[in-house]
Amino acid sequence: MDSRPRVLVADDEDDIRLLVTLAVRKAGCTVVASVADGTEALAVARTETPDLLVLDVSMPGATGLEVCTALRAEPATAGCRVLLLSAGASPDDIARGLSAGADAYLPKPFTVAGLVARVRDLTSGVQA
Repeated sequence: MDSRPRVLVADDEDDIRLLVTLAVRKAGCTVVASVADGTEALAVARTETPDLLVLDVSMPGATGLEVCTALRAEPATAGCRVLLLSAGASPDDIARGLSAGADAYLPKPFTVAGLVARVRDLTSGVQA
């Protein structure tokens, strides 16, 4: 059985989703799913219980903030780590993300190296 950290990627932009997926794999993690909307991300998170979710803030269905809030409210997913990605980089945007329960917030545009480092940091306590 694969013991690498398990990550769910959710972004409604195909190119960003692909880039994030590649960065997650480069960080040494397994991608359990790559989805384009928040509703699907929440459904997959409930069945797969990933170690980390990398969520875009602005997605159809449910925003990354809504997904994060829902995850924190459910005992089965409350312990999942969450990294929010967003074009909104103001202090208020970041504060909203962290208030929703995110473990980290990475403004877009981001570097692949920066994303890899953040994913490694957030999954460092996971059994490998």
